[in-house]
Amino acid sequence: MKCISWNVNGLRAVVKKNFIEVFEEMDADFFCLQETKLQEGQIDLVFPGYYQYWNYAEKKGYSGTAIFAKAEALNAYYGIGMEEHDKEGRVITLEYADFFLVTCYTPNSQNELKRLDYRMTWEDAFFNYLSELKKKKSVIICGDLNVAHKNIDLKNWKTNQKNAGFTPEERQKFSALLEGGFIDTFRYFYPDTESVYSWWSYRFNARQNNAGWRIDYFLVSEDLTDRLTSAKIHTEIFGSDHCPVEVELTDFYTKEEQSASVIPD
Repeated sequence: MKCISWNVNGLRAVVKKNFIEVFEEMDADFFCLQETKLQEGQIDLVFPGYYQYWNYAEKKGYSGTAIFAKAEALNAYYGIGMEEHDKEGRVITLEYADFFLVTCYTPNSQNELKRLDYRMTWEDAFFNYLSELKKKKSVIICGDLNVAHKNIDLKNWKTNQKNAGFTPEERQKFSALLEGGFIDTFRYFYPDTESVYSWWSYRFNARQNNAGWRIDYFLVSEDLTDRLTSAKIHTEIFGSDHCPVEVELTDFYTKEEQSASVIPD
């Protein structure tokens, strides 16, 4: 089972570039998007063989998530069930027979950490939400989680320790998520790999100089460890200030189950 996650930073803009080509070439079972920045009816994308799930922010041109799935979900949930956190279209959860797939666009703490207090409230609520899911069945989480966890997860860590995305508070919340029974799949396969990032500022030739941050993730509940086969960060793919990230897992469907649940051509 191949899963892709990509913060497109405006889906309409990326569709005009390379989105359709990337989507078709990757041929993922699940293709998850963050920061779609659109409202219902503002785009018409048809991919034969995929079900579509969208969560839009109330504010126009802001946030938003989507999932394209080859298999129809048993249930789809939008948000985390808390009104104060569910107005920005940040979370979609798809339920299948033996797992949940969650895509998330975590709130940014913003310049001068203006939204750090809210971010901390969000982190606690999201952790509790995931913990409840994990009690029921396996969980796969992906998205732009807006935090570089360790020093090796960004180029200039010494000068960013008081900046959004690398504060001690944000990093501690990510550590708590891992301690709560989840695995950072890229670090599972590449625990010491440096200079591989998923986001680069549009300023200062950051991508050309590879002055980036690894803030896009696939996490899985610990019970899925034996099913992990690979994790990748597709730094070769442009179109957004983020690049897609990927995980592959085995043994989720028999061929008969998958063919029975996929949209017919």
